[in-house]
Amino acid sequence: MQKYILAHKKELTVINGSLLLLALLDHFFLTQGKIVPFALILSGIVGVLPIAIQAYQSLKVKIVSIDVLVTIAVFGAFFVQSYEEAAVVTFLFLAGHFLEQATLSKTRKAIKALTEMAPEVSLKKNQAGQFEEVPIDEVNEGDILLVKTGGKVPVDGKVLTGSGYVNEASITGESKTANKQIGSAVYAGTILENGTFQLQAERVGEDSAFGKIIELVEEAQDSKSSAERFIDKFSKYYTPVVLLLAIIVGLITKDIELAVTALVLGCPGALVIGIPVSNVAGIGNGAKHGILLKGSETIQDFSKVDTMVFDKTGTLTVGAPRVNKVISNPEINENKAISTLVSIEAESDHPLAQAVVKTYPDTLKYPVTQTQVIKGGGIIATVNGNKVTLGNLQLIKTNKIKLRPEEIAQSKELEAEGNSLIFMAINNQLALILGIKDQLRPNVKNELASFKKLGVKNLVLLSGDNQGTVDQIAQQLSLTEAKGNMLPEDKAMYIKKLQEEGKNVTFVGDGVNDSPSLATANTGIAMGNGTDVAIETSDIVLLNSDFSRLAPTLRLVKSTSHNMLQNIVIAVGVVLFLLSSLLFSNWINMGIGMFVHEASIIVVILNAIRLLNYRLK
Repeated sequence: MQKYILAHKKELTVINGSLLLLALLDHFFLTQGKIVPFALILSGIVGVLPIAIQAYQSLKVKIVSIDVLVTIAVFGAFFVQSYEEAAVVTFLFLAGHFLEQATLSKTRKAIKALTEMAPEVSLKKNQAGQFEEVPIDEVNEGDILLVKTGGKVPVDGKVLTGSGYVNEASITGESKTANKQIGSAVYAGTILENGTFQLQAERVGEDSAFGKIIELVEEAQDSKSSAERFIDKFSKYYTPVVLLLAIIVGLITKDIELAVTALVLGCPGALVIGIPVSNVAGIGNGAKHGILLKGSETIQDFSKVDTMVFDKTGTLTVGAPRVNKVISNPEINENKAISTLVSIEAESDHPLAQAVVKTYPDTLKYPVTQTQVIKGGGIIATVNGNKVTLGNLQLIKTNKIKLRPEEIAQSKELEAEGNSLIFMAINNQLALILGIKDQLRPNVKNELASFKKLGVKNLVLLSGDNQGTVDQIAQQLSLTEAKGNMLPEDKAMYIKKLQEEGKNVTFVGDGVNDSPSLATANTGIAMGNGTDVAIETSDIVLLNSDFSRLAPTLRLVKSTSHNMLQNIVIAVGVVLFLLSSLLFSNWINMGIGMFVHEASIIVVILNAIRLLNYRLK
């Protein structure tokens, strides 16, 4: 019976309101007055049924909810034969709940639109070599799939044949199309606007970038910040206090109606719902623009940032470095040295390694064995029976490889010009010094300046690159501080040091080599094109790696945080106003108070909905 009543709450609200309307019509227009008491009593009974059931369910788990207060208030109204107030209060409470759900659903519209983009079917190649439509659940890694013009890319994978232009807005937040050729990576949920291609599935279902985005956004909506947890705890104790206050008022004044009205007006409905609805709206807006905000705790932390720490490669720079200059040892065959270099770098995804491979695309490659990765230093490997040491200057010094005076001078000259340096030694003899240069992101200086306007006091660069390159970039961008030659653990330790000084630190990196820093900082932001590491290791992900989205993201979280505060002020202000009006004036009654109370809930929800239309500039 309880389930049936709760399942038909909307219908009961309509009956409750219709009976109330019938009583009003009889009172004001028919002037018979015979129907009025029966209609009001029946309206109050119909209306209180779902509320009383919910009150009973909350009391079973030892929670004095708003439903408990309203139920007591309605029974109190019946006791003092104030039937019109019982009918009005139940109708306003039920109608208010209906409007809350209707307006709250609007805040989830962005998330719903996102989940609806998830593909449900795919054209899969069968054993006969034909493509047949199958449910997405039947697609496995390694399957060959066909995507036609206008179709959704069903999984993450690589293009095998064909080409086309793909709208990647669901991943990056940008509606402009990306040209996909053979070998290009494509992502589930994106749309092929022009062309046809076949792809091989690499990640399917929840493992795809799009699947992870939906999962993380849904988790973010359900997560609670310290402020929300405080409000939940506050309301848990607040409602019994209101009940106690009503009892005291009744005992002092001997006025049961006044006590019952105090119960209604003291309900903390707007206070309880104000923060979560702002949180959901802010996260929804971010998701719509390719910004993943992983929960309201992240919103609170990032809104208070005063120190931003940046990685260099792929963050302040475009992440597409190129070989600028090569210095070779005349005692070693340069072509063989280059081949040895490319053989090792071809096995690495590091941006500097890729710069080398792109510079020498047709170079002969040797087999590489016994590879040892030195964290923050480089690689030691065996190539054609030779021991090869490849990495930064620190790695060279650690392995006691000597540099001649002219080589030291040349490396310092390259460093002063802003080059990142790669040293390679073969059998403990220096063979090559490479100067590699990356370009700063366009307009990055102005973007950094905008953080100052948003209250960020310190802009810090931490890089594994040499100090000369780091200093040059810091000077160009007017950074507060810059430190080079730092290992990933050094960066994390430096962030801890800043936090111990009382700073709220945000770290911005590429999400590949700096997971310790992303985890240590108050807020970790990954510049990642939907990659697994970028999505999983940070608090905020900019899916299209657009540095210009950083400042708008900070403005969004500040606006969301301010919106939460506004809702708290509205909620508390209305309750204080109603209770003071009740105790120190005679204009208010239960019906008017309930109307104002429910209106305040709608106001905080509508206030939060403004965040959905917040424009990221």
